[in-house]
Amino acid sequence: MRKHFGMPVAFLAVLMLVLAACNGGGDSPSASAAAPSEAPEESGAASEAPEESAGESAAAGADYKACMVSDVGGIDDNSFNENAWAGMERAESELGVEVSFLESRSTEDYARNIDQHIADGCDMIVTVGFLLGDATKAAAEANPDTRFAIVDFAYDPAIPNVEGLVYDTAPAAMLAGYASASWSQTGVVGTFGGINIGPPVTDFMDGFIAGVNYWNEQKDDDVRVLGGRDPNDPDSGTFTGNFESTDDAKNVTLGMLQESADVILPVGGPIGQGTFAAIEEQQAEAVGLGVDVDWTESTPQYEPLILTSILKRIDNSVFQALERAVNDEEPQPVFVSTLENEGVGIAPFHEYDDEVSQETKDEIDALREALISGDVDHTEYYGN
Repeated sequence: MRKHFGMPVAFLAVLMLVLAACNGGGDSPSASAAAPSEAPEESGAASEAPEESAGESAAAGADYKACMVSDVGGIDDNSFNENAWAGMERAESELGVEVSFLESRSTEDYARNIDQHIADGCDMIVTVGFLLGDATKAAAEANPDTRFAIVDFAYDPAIPNVEGLVYDTAPAAMLAGYASASWSQTGVVGTFGGINIGPPVTDFMDGFIAGVNYWNEQKDDDVRVLGGRDPNDPDSGTFTGNFESTDDAKNVTLGMLQESADVILPVGGPIGQGTFAAIEEQQAEAVGLGVDVDWTESTPQYEPLILTSILKRIDNSVFQALERAVNDEEPQPVFVSTLENEGVGIAPFHEYDDEVSQETKDEIDALREALISGDVDHTEYYGN
């Protein structure tokens, strides 16, 4: 059955944040971690070719120093930190910039690492994750001549020297949810997150549920979702409460397997490995989904258990932010990666390609086009 929740959730989030800013806000920065339902005009396409030649950009980058601060998952998290660093390394290779990173082992490291990069003379600092919002805001305002970009966060009002890199992942997750419902043999699937920080995590979960609901509507089926959310209740859903403990993720997954779930989407970077470990340990007839990157490449040991991955091209958006900086272009307050500009999507089915029918693949392609055109609104399918 179609779920109607009126005004899109992402729009409501942005609206509430604007109102909070107008009323003076609180101690935390007014910000939007959700991608708007439509990219603003100033947002470029994630796959656009640069106007300048590669040679000109490389020459401009020769004296440019770009630095990154990871979130607590670490630089080798097989997920968003590692993906962001891949964008930095691409900038080093293609633009000739000098790159470096500092890892955050705890939240106390955020400000210290940013300050260290400033002391080291970094021209641009990329911070990775919603949780670095406060530390990035403080450093950017105190150092207006240093350029910043932050992944999964955007400020309202905008900070002149900061680019907010956000990702409209819910439509991509809807494609994965549709594929998961088509594959499920038990008619039960599940999803859970790490920390409930809002859209950077919950957009994956909500989109996944939307895909299952869309499958049910199209096929007159009744696939159930465990761990699901009510988008009108920000405290709903299942979460481990951290982005580090694979044991916590494993325990949540074991519970879902016991309730017959045979497709599970964990949203929390490295904790997702706990899901695949649980499926493997139980020798369950089940699969999991990766997030951010193609997990068959980042965690090849689990390839036999991965149906697909929901891609979030952090590497592309980080590279493009650095390219704009090297070419001395004005920072874009909000750069949105979408299905249309190929900044989000789903990975191939790899080992499960023969188990997803051509009919289903065609339906997924049609759904993608309908989401891009607006003929299908993913928010209308939110909620269990």
